[in-house]
Amino acid sequence: MINLEHIVWKEGEHFVAQCLNVDVSSFGDTKDSALENLKEALELYFEDSSINAVQEIEQLEIIHATFSHA
Repeated sequence: MINLEHIVWKEGEHFVAQCLNVDVSSFGDTKDSALENLKEALELYFEDSSINAVQEIEQLEIIHATFSHA
């Protein structure tokens, strides 16, 4: 068994769920559906990838920043 860290945010009309340990994400009309779709995407991912590819996330911190471009 492995522990995975996910993040969820609203983007337009949908919610996006992303796994921070591996490069897998999904979306749905609700937060719960986005997380359920992410679970299915992760199951498919791990059919082809090794669990050894999972990066452990330590001291997760969300940093808010402002960016403007020229």
